[in-house]
Amino acid sequence: MTEFAERRRRLADAMEAAGSWPDRSPWTRQAVHALPRHHFAPERLWVWDGKAYAAVDRRRHPEQWADLVYAGPHDPAITQLTAGRPSSSMSAPSIVVDMLDSLMLEEGHRVLELGTGTGWNAGLLAWRVGGGQRVVSVEFDAALADRARARLKAADLEVAVAVGDGAHARPGDEPYDRIISTYAVETVPWAWVAYARPGARIVTPWGRLGHVALTVAADGRSASGWMQGLATFMPAAGVSAGRRLKEVRGDGPPDSERPLGRDLRPLRQNSSLLFALRVALPDVRITTREKDEGVIAWLHDGKASWATLSSTVSDDMAYQGGPRRLADEVDAAWDWWLAQDQPSLYEFGMTVTPDSQVVWVRDPEAGPYWPATTPPAIPAK
Repeated sequence: MTEFAERRRRLADAMEAAGSWPDRSPWTRQAVHALPRHHFAPERLWVWDGKAYAAVDRRRHPEQWADLVYAGPHDPAITQLTAGRPSSSMSAPSIVVDMLDSLMLEEGHRVLELGTGTGWNAGLLAWRVGGGQRVVSVEFDAALADRARARLKAADLEVAVAVGDGAHARPGDEPYDRIISTYAVETVPWAWVAYARPGARIVTPWGRLGHVALTVAADGRSASGWMQGLATFMPAAGVSAGRRLKEVRGDGPPDSERPLGRDLRPLRQNSSLLFALRVALPDVRITTREKDEGVIAWLHDGKASWATLSSTVSDDMAYQGGPRRLADEVDAAWDWWLAQDQPSLYEFGMTVTPDSQVVWVRDPEAGPYWPATTPPAIPAK
């Protein structure tokens, strides 16, 4: 028989050992304890078997299913596939509590959540703010919304679950004290700022790598704040994931090759470098693997350009193909980051207005900064 109590204890202890429970928000640990994760997980999860995603059904494989639900502090549980790719998940527990901590949530707050998913995050919000349907959650997928609504009701939690597009839905007339998105956006919809009170806090993943916490200005005409952490997130429903590396790369030879002349180990070890490259090159996806006492990196833009970077004992080369030279673009952005004394992830921030969005480093007024929509490889200022 599957025992959840021991798994829950191990996960809580692992969160403690990793320093994942936020000191500023002890309520998050209490809420996670009060609302077991498995009560909100669907009957079918998905796991990568090395070739494709395989189904893990609770009735057929109860132990494996439970292991996926309580895998570890940094492990999400994939709950839905679309066209063979993950399209919904229960976020990793460490990320969930980190984002809730960034929200600075208090009892009595009125909260808007974008992306209900399984309903677990909405439940944690409701546990904190209290009854009276102070939490409104918007879900694009009607079937997901129905199942989440049922789970929340079974847990005796008062959450209003609506079906709609989180970027455009008008969930009620009263402004919100807090807004949180559980999916990644490339640009923060201005509607979210318009829904919020002056002084309200908005927490959202940005570009599937990291999340930002914005505070709405007193006049309601802008929102600004700092990056809070590094993690990958699902994109908004309906947003194309683009072509896979294999589709972009094809089988032909590279268009160009040159000596690399750079140690790639920071690409695996330095989250601030990864984030800086994401800011400068938002459409470039980077994956790495250790090999032969070094690192190999694969880059692609999801369209037509790719590069393979090899920094090993037997190979020190950059191979590139397509209309862009992604290895050269990464080199330029990396060199800029080094010249700026290697700013950390937490030294980046974002400002949103009705007409523009910019990401800046260290100073929201003086920059350097990038337009958040189509950033160049080097800062605009």
